[in-house]
Amino acid sequence: MSNSSCVLSTTELSFSYGGRKTVDRANLQLQAGTLTALVGPNGAGKSTLLHLLEGRLKPSQGSINCSKQIGLMPQRAAIDWSFPITAQDMVQLGTPSNCNTTSANHPNQLLERVGMGAMGSRRLSHLSGGQQQRILLARALMQQTEILLLDEPCSAIDPPTREHLLRVMREQAESGQTLLVSSHDWGSALNDYDQVVVMDGQILANGTPDAVREKLSDMTCMMGSHCCG
Repeated sequence: MSNSSCVLSTTELSFSYGGRKTVDRANLQLQAGTLTALVGPNGAGKSTLLHLLEGRLKPSQGSINCSKQIGLMPQRAAIDWSFPITAQDMVQLGTPSNCNTTSANHPNQLLERVGMGAMGSRRLSHLSGGQQQRILLARALMQQTEILLLDEPCSAIDPPTREHLLRVMREQAESGQTLLVSSHDWGSALNDYDQVVVMDGQILANGTPDAVREKLSDMTCMMGSHCCG
């Protein structure tokens, strides 16, 4: 895909916390309408990078070039699921008042899309981990942003749920939304995504799954032999 379709780029983006540089001179480009996996080990800086791109954190150095709206689906662990609201309330929580709600992005329709159509009135505390992941995705879709960042949306869930969420994300990319998805699942990243970004503080590889697979096989992998498989 040509650079003319680039919707977000970073130049030498860095972030330091407690004297440690968690993101180190990251140069990244996201192309419009692509589904991109962001993979790396624990502590690689994936969540920090997503928070920098979304604006929750300010970089120590470098720049972000983006003129599009950016939304973020946080990790499930970052949410207080004892909050006394329903699944439908959660989908609408934080939605801008000027958000154009249509039949396609009505909370009930979004719950249906993620396989939670019968759970709208259920309290958050009564949902399983996989159900909570689906609620967070529906909430992220409700924001209608042109770029969507998802932090470990498929972690600790069963394979059928993971496949369902991947299908929803693929549909969003095919509709023109740009998605960047952090993950520990190397197999899925190299088989189910348009682009793959490999990160361990720095960005070690960035390209199509085939190009990344070839690059990893040619380099000394410092993140464990499984990442080169």
